[in-house]
Amino acid sequence: MWFKNLQIYRLPAPWAYTPEQLEEALSSNKFTPATSMDLMRQGWDTPRPNGGLVHVVNKQMLIVLGTEKKLLPASVINQVAKARAAEMEEAQGFAPGKKAMKELKERVADELLPRAFSIRSNIWTWIDPVNGWLVVDAASPAKADEVIKLLLKAVDKLPLESLRVQRSPVAVMTEWLQADDAPAGFTVDMDTELRATGESKATVRYVRHTLEADDVRRHIAAGKQCTRLAMTWNDKISFVLTESLAIKSVKPLDVIKETESSTKNDDERFDGDLMLMTGELSKLMADVVEALGGEATA
Repeated sequence: MWFKNLQIYRLPAPWAYTPEQLEEALSSNKFTPATSMDLMRQGWDTPRPNGGLVHVVNKQMLIVLGTEKKLLPASVINQVAKARAAEMEEAQGFAPGKKAMKELKERVADELLPRAFSIRSNIWTWIDPVNGWLVVDAASPAKADEVIKLLLKAVDKLPLESLRVQRSPVAVMTEWLQADDAPAGFTVDMDTELRATGESKATVRYVRHTLEADDVRRHIAAGKQCTRLAMTWNDKISFVLTESLAIKSVKPLDVIKETESSTKNDDERFDGDLMLMTGELSKLMADVVEALGGEATA
């Protein structure tokens, strides 16, 4: 398994909380499937079948937030309620009022809910207590917040902070493009986004397109700054660094795929891949932080 998007947080390094303590803390909100009358259920699920809520490999902890949502669009409720309202008007000679219409929609929603389709989704979180990382595999901060809110509720006085660096990612990425030079261990790939800082917010995107240094410099001279930059780290992992310090579109390259576990046992393969992923991503994040001037201490 590989995380595709990294929303990165900081814990004290080392973090002394044990997997057993975390398991106990999460158990108070264990995931249970939604009943016929639940619109949504959310809770901590088991990362591996028949396992515990905290999966541990080489001191690295993996947890997963499970969510089950019923698909009941407002348009469907409104359509059925409108048909019911027409029947009521025909029967009683006048249309239902605002209050009656609201109650009708609530009744229709209650009737339709048991027949609604369910969608299951998981948000994976990796905790590195040795190096003090907490990483949520989520494309948006809002999705990561779902995990963080429930973690803060479960773990009393969780010493969690957002990752902060000395220099602005936007300023540093812009400098890399202007100088046509990436920091040691990194190469710049063919995707980037440059956005104007003025009211226009004019944006130029390069997608799988060679970044011509002169073209990029003209955009920078016109007042645009880099807000997204595709890069490769040590010829091992490609990713996109964003202005918010999220690392997105993470892809292990062939050199890593060739070393991934080839054993036929699912559990051994899972643990081997998890050990490889956490080891490489820990180094990647440390190098990204260093390239951005190191962590902010105040």
